[in-house]
Amino acid sequence: MKQLYLFLAAMLLLCLAPMPYGYFMLVRFVMMLACIVMAYLYYMRQKGVATWTFAALALLFQPIYKIALGRVVWNVVDVAVAVLFIGLYMLERKNSREGRNRRSPLPAASMPEREDNRFEFSLKGRLGPKELVYVASEEDKALTELFETNPDVLEGWGKMIGFQVVYMPLLMKRLRDKRVLQYRAPYLSETELSDVRIGNDFLLQYLNNSADKERIKQGFIRTEDIHRGSDGEDKAVNRFYPLSSSSSEPVNDQLHRIGKQISEEKSRYDRFLTGNDDWGEPVTGDADSNFNSQQGHENTDDLIEEVKERIAKLRQRGISEYILEQLIHPDDRLSRLVVTSDYRIVLPDYHDMEIKMEPLVKAVYLLFLNHPEGILFKHLPDYRDELTQIYMKLRPKGLSERALQSIADVTNPLLNSINEKCARIRGAFVGQFDDHIARHYYIDGQRGGVKKVALPRNLIVWE
Repeated sequence: MKQLYLFLAAMLLLCLAPMPYGYFMLVRFVMMLACIVMAYLYYMRQKGVATWTFAALALLFQPIYKIALGRVVWNVVDVAVAVLFIGLYMLERKNSREGRNRRSPLPAASMPEREDNRFEFSLKGRLGPKELVYVASEEDKALTELFETNPDVLEGWGKMIGFQVVYMPLLMKRLRDKRVLQYRAPYLSETELSDVRIGNDFLLQYLNNSADKERIKQGFIRTEDIHRGSDGEDKAVNRFYPLSSSSSEPVNDQLHRIGKQISEEKSRYDRFLTGNDDWGEPVTGDADSNFNSQQGHENTDDLIEEVKERIAKLRQRGISEYILEQLIHPDDRLSRLVVTSDYRIVLPDYHDMEIKMEPLVKAVYLLFLNHPEGILFKHLPDYRDELTQIYMKLRPKGLSERALQSIADVTNPLLNSINEKCARIRGAFVGQFDDHIARHYYIDGQRGGVKKVALPRNLIVWE
C-alpha cells in the first residue's frame, strides 16, 4: 500500500506538466478507483473522516460527469492530494518501523499464545468448515452494541477471510423467520413458535472441560479437527480467537490480525474434505439402476434448479441447523394427504398446504398412491393402461399423441423418464418442507426393489 501512495502522488504531480488529454482522463479513472477502495477500507476500520474524504475525492475525480474547475484550480487540487498521499506514505512507514522496533506483547486477555488457543468440545459444539462463531462467557457491552447496530462489520470481515461469521442474537432473528421455521416444522402454529432466547454463551456448554470457560471471555471459535478423546468419545477441536473492546488494539485491527492468524493456521493444517462433482456423466443402464434412492442419505442432485434454490434459502446448515433443532424440537408429526374430487393434493394438517405438480407427474404419483404394496420399475409396462386412465381424469379433454408417447416413455423401464418424474415429485415436497418429513410423502425405495410412498395408509384420504 505504501508504494501505491507514491505512485498515485507521482501521477498527480505529472499533471502539472503539459501532458496529452488522454493522460488526464487516465488519471481521473485511476484516482476514482483508488479513492473508492480507500474509502471502503477506512469505512471497515470505522474511520469516518477519512471515509468521507476519499468518497468526496472519488466524486471529484470521476470521469463520467466531469467537474470543470479550470487549469489553475486543478493544479492546486492535484498538488494537495499528492501531498496527502505522500503524508499517508510517511505515516505508514513510521508505523511499520515502530511495529518492528517495539514488539511488546498484548495483554493476556487480548492475545494468548497461539499454541494455547485449542479447546476440546463435545461433538455438539462442532461447527461447519466455513463457520466462525462469536462466543462470550462475559458480555462486552461495546462489542455487543457494535455488532448489533453494525452487522455489516462482521459480514464484510467474514467475506474477506472466506468464513460465515455467526453472531447468535442476529442469527436468532433470521431463524425466527416464519418461512424458515415452518419449512422445518410445517405443523407448527404461530402460537407454538416459542420465544426461546439463545445467547452468545450457548456453545460454551459443550466445552469438554467446564473450567476452560474461564479462559474464554469474548471472541470467535472455529472447528479445526475431530479426534478421539481420552474417554474414547469423538471430540471437536475448536480454535479460539479473543476479541476485546478494552484492548489497546482497535477492534478492526484485532479482526485483521485474527483473519491473518486463521489463514496461517489453515495453511499449516487443513483437513477439510471436498466432494467430487458427478454432473455431466452420461446416463447408462436401465431406470432402476439409475434411481436416486434417498434411503441411507439424502441426495438432491436430480432436483431441478428452482427447487434447489428454494431449499438453499429455507434450509439451514451447520450451527444454524443445530440451533433450529434446539428452538423448535422438530418431530415427524405427519399430516393427512387428501386427494380432492378435482385431484388436488392437499395436506390439511400443514395449514391446508397444496402440493402442486404437472399433470403427468401427478398421474404417476396417484398411480403409486393406488398401490401401497409398491411397484417394481421392471413391471411398469403392466401399469401403462392404469396410468393412462388416471392421466385422462386429469386431462378430461382427451390425450394427444404426444401425451400418449409420454405415458409410454414413463412406463418403459429402459428409459430414464420415470426417474425424472420421481425427482419432480420429490422436489414438489422438499420444496415445501424438510426432507426428514418429506421422505414419508414422495416415492422412494432401494435400487432393484419396489418403489412406494411410505405414508401410512390411514393418512391417505380420497374424496
